[in-house]
Amino acid sequence: MKVLITGGAGFISSHIADLLIENNYDVCVIDNLSHGKLQNLNPKAKFYNVDIRDKEIFDIFEKEKPDVVIHNAAQISVFSSVKDPLEDASLNIIGAINILEASRQFGVKKIIYPASAAIFGEPEYLPIDEKHPLNMISPYGVSKHTVEHYLGVYKKLYNIDYMILRYSNVYGPRQDSSGEGGVVSIFCEKLINGQTPCIYGDGEQIRDFVYVKDVAKANLMAIESNRGGIFNVCTNTKMTVNNLFGYIRDLTRKDIRPGYVKERDGDIRSSYMTYDKIANEIGWSPEYSIQTGLKETFEYYCD
Repeated sequence: MKVLITGGAGFISSHIADLLIENNYDVCVIDNLSHGKLQNLNPKAKFYNVDIRDKEIFDIFEKEKPDVVIHNAAQISVFSSVKDPLEDASLNIIGAINILEASRQFGVKKIIYPASAAIFGEPEYLPIDEKHPLNMISPYGVSKHTVEHYLGVYKKLYNIDYMILRYSNVYGPRQDSSGEGGVVSIFCEKLINGQTPCIYGDGEQIRDFVYVKDVAKANLMAIESNRGGIFNVCTNTKMTVNNLFGYIRDLTRKDIRPGYVKERDGDIRSSYMTYDKIANEIGWSPEYSIQTGLKETFEYYCD
């Protein structure tokens, strides 16, 4: 079976590609390398350096004729979406429609799409399940959710199956510490270099951290499942930013304390999700504890 991954040189996507190739899938990758890195690419994956909005996408689909598309390429910065909503919509909506149209024309059977927790806003209840009300508070949240509607329409009109995977806070090797997310990679790099990490607010914000290899496994199982719809991919555990910092500091064995600064506008106080639906319908559950995942991640940044 052939799988095409957009954004496949990125953090999460490159781990998905590695796992699929390990399981004997034929993998091709589309990435314009605006955020992805060549060193993330598996040498067994065929690579195309193309923007998802480019008409060349249709030539690639005609040549490769993928059975499944994992559409991960996106503009992922909430801040950037507020600053430039047109560019956010161009990448996340127009780019996605370009991929959907190529998928329709060249016989793609299934599309797997990662949604964003940005669609929930401040949670009305915890843990967040798949039926939780949506309250987008950024153009990024709106653009990511808009694609979910397009997937539903393409299923009805053109019979392309889809699965939407809503990730909690993904962490692991290859994550870029330069972005506004990626707190695990930021803490790791700061502590390894003997620098003082910054924590916004009091550090008692609650998050749900899921290891990237568990996320890759969810994508593999999504390909192999005949199920469709929306599924949370998470751990259903509560981890404060302070506790996360403590775990990573223990790995470094350095007596460094964080610096606390004013909390950021729009930051959500508490957010964690339940994975009951994907466990019951597909059989996925997280295999990595936070301790094991952080240890592997820390060792990656030490190299």
